[in-house]
Amino acid sequence: MTTIAYKDGVIAYDGRQTRNDRIVSDNAPKCLVVDGVSFFLSGSVCDEKALIAAYFGTASPVPVECSGYVVDGGKLLMVGHEDTTGIWKQELELENPDAIGSGSPYALAAMDMGASAEDAVRAAMKRDIYTGGTICTVIIDEGMADAKTAPAVDTA
Repeated sequence: MTTIAYKDGVIAYDGRQTRNDRIVSDNAPKCLVVDGVSFFLSGSVCDEKALIAAYFGTASPVPVECSGYVVDGGKLLMVGHEDTTGIWKQELELENPDAIGSGSPYALAAMDMGASAEDAVRAAMKRDIYTGGTICTVIIDEGMADAKTAPAVDTA
């Protein structure tokens, strides 16, 4: 899993990728841009392509264990996949902080206490073994048409 947090126009995420009980990488990319749409994904890495394909209209014949945030056409959405109904999308209210992934309860609590999205991911790293490594931030501009990636912050 991972932790991806949104607050005040910033999406922050960690770089940890795991397989079973092993750390595969602490600098894994979690932001994928496909056809001008930015995907910030959490869950099973092998299901990312299936979720992205479902987002663009190609149904998945198998369960998809992946969800995330999407920046598309000026909107910030949460997306996921249900086995029976397929892809689901929910527009997020930009005033409300949000987080997904295994460390999301810690990140949400940190943001409730005033932490930025980046600091919320850092807080999740202290308690969630599936969150770690490098923290990256993406600043979403006012129109949300462009996502600008800020330099990675090493928090090892």
